[in-house]
Formats: sequence, structure tokens, C-alpha cells
Amino acid sequence: MDGLPNKMSGVLLMGHGNSEMLEYRNDIALPHVGPDDVLVQVLAAAVNNTDINTRTAWYSKGDQEGDDASWSGQALGFPLIQGADVCGKIVSIGQNVDKGRIGERVLIEPCIREANSKILDKAWYFGSECNGGFAQYTVVASRHAYAINSNYSDVELASFPCSYSTAENMLTRSQVSEKDRVLVTGASGGVGSAVVQLAKARGAEVIAVTSSSKAAELRKLGADQTINREDSYVELLGEGSIDVVIDLVAGPQWPSLLDVLRSGGRYGVAGAIGGASVKLDIRTLYLKDLSFFGCTVLEADVFKNLIAHIEAERIKPLIAKTFPLQEIVKAQASFENKTHIGKIVLQVADKCVAKP
Repeated sequence: MDGLPNKMSGVLLMGHGNSEMLEYRNDIALPHVGPDDVLVQVLAAAVNNTDINTRTAWYSKGDQEGDDASWSGQALGFPLIQGADVCGKIVSIGQNVDKGRIGERVLIEPCIREANSKILDKAWYFGSECNGGFAQYTVVASRHAYAINSNYSDVELASFPCSYSTAENMLTRSQVSEKDRVLVTGASGGVGSAVVQLAKARGAEVIAVTSSSKAAELRKLGADQTINREDSYVELLGEGSIDVVIDLVAGPQWPSLLDVLRSGGRYGVAGAIGGASVKLDIRTLYLKDLSFFGCTVLEADVFKNLIAHIEAERIKPLIAKTFPLQEIVKAQASFENKTHIGKIVLQVADKCVAKP
């Protein structure tokens, strides 16, 4: 590839474990570009729960070896370059890709349906079943690199792909509309704050569950009401008062989420930061005619719709902190402290700009 280096810098995950399994290296081979792929120079990449969950084998339901510790339920291959949130620029293309794509600023769709010029039987996640964006360059099928025309900076754009597509997917699957009263748990995090904005863009009434220290910021984002995560949802909101629950927490308070849902209500989930095991009285599920939606694989139009929201500035980026890529351990430690609102982003290129 003319004008491109043979080696690149990046962070390798050497295996499951703590942060010592992350190695910043300057001798990583440049990715191979297949006939239907694009090579993307990574400008910025955000930190997500999934990076840490993958590293620690949190997704595994079996033994501690992590043989099922990926999104697809298969063992991961190491070393692995993580990073699901990528803003970058296309610098090279495969033989089947339009040459006009070179130079485009892009966001990478993190839910991967095509790899190595093949349609996948089961979707992958960028930076999990394949290498992601914690490096100077990354490769992805052209269909998953979406051109973006925006005045937002590279760092700001990198905050969108994973969290906001997850949020939009949850709202899409649970069919949120302007008629709905929506309760959002974990509302101050990357996905939660995205849900608040995207639900308001649909015209819904939004109630955000958060800490008192973060309530004012969430109201600025559009939340109609905030409640403290330690309070009783039923006492504050009333039984059967909510049309849709968008849950990122689960944990011990989970049964009360079903109590506040009305008959025929909908529950969408894409996280369990408060604890993965919950107590379900199955009678509540069927006697209230509730619908449950597990939300991982993106619906077909979700990422395209997200790009339209970004370009129209119907949603805005929320950046908590930025770090250089080589300080990824500090960035993840800051992320795990959970004192921030919005996204923590790694600046990968030496200079991130508003437009390419």
C-alpha cells in the first residue's frame, strides 16, 4: 500500500485478565485489506464497558478460562486489538470498493455482519471477534464504514458508534414513540445518556435514574424527570405508570422495574452493570403481558438512522475526558470509577480535527 507504513502502534490484549494484559506496542503489522474492505486510519476511539468485560471474561457463563467469553459465545483469539468506537479516515481500499471512498471520514458500525468478504452466520462485535480501533489503523468491510459529514470533532464523533447505536437499537426494538413514558436506568453512562437524547428525539417523556450529583446534567440533556437510583421506583412513580423501561443496570432493584411497567409494557435491556443475576417472578411477566427485548445485534437501519441524527445535530456528543492511546490503562481506570457523565475517548492520531 503506497505511502503507508508496514508497522503501526496500538494496544494488544494478550489474554483475559486485569489491565496488565494490555500492551502498547509500536511493531504491530499493518492490517491486510481484503477485496471488499477499507483500511481506516483511526483518529479517535472511545472506551466502553464491553472493552473491560471482554478483557475480564465477564461474558463467559462457564469456567474462568473464558472459552465462551465473546459476544458470539466463542473463545477469543489473542493477541487482540480491542476498540468498538472508531472515528477515522479511509486511506486504502480493496479491489471491489469504489476508489472515491478514499479520504472519507467515517464512523465504523460496531455490529459486524460481514468479514473477510463473507456474510456471517452470527454477528461479530468490532474489537471482540475481530480486531478493532485501539491502533493507528484498522480494517473493516466497506459496508460497515459509514461516511459522516459533520462539524463535530474526531473525538466527539468517536463517542457515538457503540453507545448511541446500542441506545437507538434498544429504542427501535422496544418501539418507543412520542406516546411513551420511558424509564432509563444507568442514565449518566455512555449508553444511558444516549438513550435520554434519542428518546427525546422521538418525542417520548423520559425519566432518568441516576445519582443526585448527575441529575442536573441529565435534565440539560433532555430528561423530563430524574430519580435517585437508591429510591423506590414504585413510591416515586407509581405502579403501572411506565410504558417502556430501558435498562442497563439490572441488579437487586430489578423486580421493581417490572412493577412500574404498565400492563402490556415493554422492557429492553443491553447491560447489567448492577449485577447480571436477577429475581423474576414469572407470573409478573405473563399476567401483565409484558414484552422483553434483549438488544445486542443491531437492527438493519439503526446505524444509518444514527448517522442521520448526528449529521442533523439532533443529538450531541458528551465527552467526559480524553487520553492518548498509550494511556489506555489510565483511561479504563477512570471509566471504571463511574464518576463521569458521557464518554471517555482515546485520541489515536497525533492531531484530531473537526473535518478531514
